[in-house]
Amino acid sequence: MGGVLGTEEASRRVWLPETKVEAKMVEVMQRRASRGSSMRSFNTIILKFPKIDENLRKCKSIFEQFDEDSNGVIDQEELKKCFNKLDISFTEEEIKDLFEACDINDDMGMKFNEFIVLLCLVYLFKDDPVALRTKSRIGMPNLEATFETLVDTFVFLDKNKDGYVSRNEMVEAINETTSGERSSGRIAMRRFEEMDWDNNGMVSFKEFLFAFTRWVGIDEVEDEEDNEEDK
Repeated sequence: MGGVLGTEEASRRVWLPETKVEAKMVEVMQRRASRGSSMRSFNTIILKFPKIDENLRKCKSIFEQFDEDSNGVIDQEELKKCFNKLDISFTEEEIKDLFEACDINDDMGMKFNEFIVLLCLVYLFKDDPVALRTKSRIGMPNLEATFETLVDTFVFLDKNKDGYVSRNEMVEAINETTSGERSSGRIAMRRFEEMDWDNNGMVSFKEFLFAFTRWVGIDEVEDEEDNEEDK
C-alpha cells in the first residue's frame, strides 16, 4: 500500500497513499493516534484475541442475511442493500471504492473476512468530522467495541503516528513485551510479514485488519466451510 516519495524525502520514508480509501485511512488513523492508545504491550493484544474472535463471528449472520443468492460472497448490489439496512450513508462512489479496496481477490465478490474488514473501515470513517458520518454507526455495540480495540491496537503499533506500521515499529512493539528475548526479533518479523502482503515494507490499517482476521482464525472457518461445500 502506498508509494515512497523520491529525492531526499525518500530517506525519511514518506509514503503516499495510492487510493482514496487508503488516503482516508491514513488521515483518520493519524488523527486517532493523537489520542494515544490504551494498549501497553503486544501480550495485552493477544489476550483479547478470544473475545475479538467471538464478536467478529457474530457478523456471520449479517453476512448471510445480505448474501441473497447464498453463493458465499456479497456483490456490490448486495452491499448497497446491506448499507441501507444498517443505516450507513455512503455515496455510490464511496461504496464502490470501499468494495474494491476490500475485495482483495478482485473477483467482484466479498468473502466473510473481507466483509469484516469493510465494516471496520466503515466504523473508522464514521469518526471523520469533515464528512457527515455522525449517523454511520453500525448499530451493534459489541462489534463497535471490537473495532475500537482493533483501531487502538494499530495505534499502539504505529509508534511515529504516520498512519502506517513499519518493520522497526513492529520489532519495537514486540520487544516491549518480551524484554529483548532472542526470539522476539523472529516473532516480530513473522508477524510483520503476515501483515505486509504487498511486501513494500509498510503496513496500512487495511492490511493489518486482514492479518488480524487470520490471527483469530476467521480464514480457517471459511476454509472449513468451503471444504464442506466441495464434499
